[in-house]
Amino acid sequence: MFLVSGTKLVKNCCLNGVIGSFPAPNARPIEVLDQWMGTLNEELKLEQEKDPERKIAPWAMNMVVHSSYSRLQDELALVKKHKPQLVITSLGSPKQVVEIVHEYGGLVFSDVSDVKFARKAAEAGVDGLILVASGAGGHAGQINSFAFVDMVRSFWDGIIVLAGSISTGKGILAAQAAGADLAYMGTRFIVATESMANDEYRQMLVESTQEDIILTDAFSGVHANMLKPSIEKAGLDPEKLVRKDRVDFDDMQKESAVKNVKAWRDIWSAGHGVGAIDRIESVAEIIQRLEIEYNEALKRINASAAIFTGIPAK
Repeated sequence: MFLVSGTKLVKNCCLNGVIGSFPAPNARPIEVLDQWMGTLNEELKLEQEKDPERKIAPWAMNMVVHSSYSRLQDELALVKKHKPQLVITSLGSPKQVVEIVHEYGGLVFSDVSDVKFARKAAEAGVDGLILVASGAGGHAGQINSFAFVDMVRSFWDGIIVLAGSISTGKGILAAQAAGADLAYMGTRFIVATESMANDEYRQMLVESTQEDIILTDAFSGVHANMLKPSIEKAGLDPEKLVRKDRVDFDDMQKESAVKNVKAWRDIWSAGHGVGAIDRIESVAEIIQRLEIEYNEALKRINASAAIFTGIPAK
């Protein structure tokens, strides 16, 4: 959700009972990040005070924790200041974040793309593991989602969040059936009217299918699923891309190895679940559809189970 998720999208997710998150680098300079975090705390608190019975989900911030990231210490200071209930780490060891967040009673989830990183994050004391499986939008892993959950469950009994190709309520139910506790969605919410994506990006997602996705390391030096139509729009040939030699965790917008193209600004990401997106909607409408799809899928599963077990479906 780099350059896509901001306070408006996050707030509306939370108000509709879904954890909303944004990558910290979306807020630049650091003073803007300070403002975003304070605004989310204040506005969600006010909404809760208006209706104490309303179920409002917490917001989360995704931090790059690689040692080369120049804003890391500044962002850690803001975590101490604003105390988000959930912090998500990626691209490095979560140890520093765990120490800070656990001190005030928050939770830390860590993005991991393979079993080795999952074990390291678990050893660092995180509360949850976000398994970024194959088919995820942007930087993606290359392990099948079901196999990934099975392998991690062999040594981890904490919270598992499954990411990759999930765009429907049916996908959420499948993630739970596979052993995950929660589902992680990005691409599905890019088309939300409250996102920071431009209308051309939204429309491209509506018109695209899985066949329009390419996994490439040409734009950030790390393999990422990107939209072929956006690559072609930039005047590039998706079949002749050259790997970017240097990975820059400090600024993923820096020029790629091809022309003056910048990833995420000019080349847009999407996951394999893009084929299930057929319209531009508000956050509330997306979540309502997901809930309907989930409940319909659950009824079908219960009905099928009743046939095979002889136990009446509830």
